[in-house]
Amino acid sequence: MKALVVVDMQNDFVDGVLGSKEAVAIIDHAVEVIENFDGKVFYTLDTHSEDYLQTEEGRHLPVVHCVRGSKGWELNPQIQKALESRHAKGVEKPTFGSEKLMELIQKEVRDLESITLIGICTDICVISNALLAKAHFVNVPVNVVASACAGVTPASHDNALSAMKMCHINVVE
Repeated sequence: MKALVVVDMQNDFVDGVLGSKEAVAIIDHAVEVIENFDGKVFYTLDTHSEDYLQTEEGRHLPVVHCVRGSKGWELNPQIQKALESRHAKGVEKPTFGSEKLMELIQKEVRDLESITLIGICTDICVISNALLAKAHFVNVPVNVVASACAGVTPASHDNALSAMKMCHINVVE
């Protein structure tokens, strides 16, 4: 069976405090990928608290975002609807990559054939989870759908895709 991971498609990353026109532009395609995926669907929620600026991440990225319970923390409504239609299972994560996600996939998916990732930000959380998947599931192909991902900038999106290719992650359109 195949697994799809939808990374951090939350309001703050789409059209909120850390949003971008590139993130807004991938929503419809991401919904299509979710709705048409042949396998189990999972998602992550970047999750912080009010003390975010005092954390290691907050010192490097001093923009409060995805505070649990806030509108910005919630999934983009179109993405949420698609995930609900697929009975997707989610995990909250306090940082870029999620070991908890890898454990959930291992528990939920027997005979894992491949893992495909989509989401935001290509250059931070998508790449982190793709590399974790590659390390956790050593002989399982890991794919990233480039056209259903958005980075902090178009250039950093492209750089992340190149880095993932070097790590034997299949980048597809």
